[in-house]
Amino acid sequence: MDKNIINNFWQKFLKSTNRDGSTKYYDCFYFSIEELADELLQLVLSGKKTATTSNFLSYGADELPKVGNLSIVLDSKENPHCVIETKAVTILPFKEITYDICKREGEDDTLESWQKNHWFFFTEDGKEDGYEFTEDSLVVFEDFEVIYNV
Repeated sequence: MDKNIINNFWQKFLKSTNRDGSTKYYDCFYFSIEELADELLQLVLSGKKTATTSNFLSYGADELPKVGNLSIVLDSKENPHCVIETKAVTILPFKEITYDICKREGEDDTLESWQKNHWFFFTEDGKEDGYEFTEDSLVVFEDFEVIYNV
């Protein structure tokens, strides 16, 4: 990731939104894995994707997203495209996600499809990080809004 490109993008955002120059961003990332990053970015930019889900265990105790956090969203080549603001954070067991919740991610047409795709991602993530992901495992569901894009 080119820190100069990210910093320049962030400074343009701060200036164009009249924010204090000392404002920091919470995260700078692309959604999911590199192969899906551009597709998911387009869903975000089109307004279809307004939420994301992550594994609770992937965060440290003081790293959980909070309402008001600002994050930079990248494409698969790590170029910045937009800034999102966290609007709501819900922590619940994987098995309690409903279609009314997950449809805000804009990726799946059914709860079953969402469960299958996320189950694969979270169980693989767990294997890499040394824990077992189960239906009772907590997930962090984050609603967001695009507040700046180029």
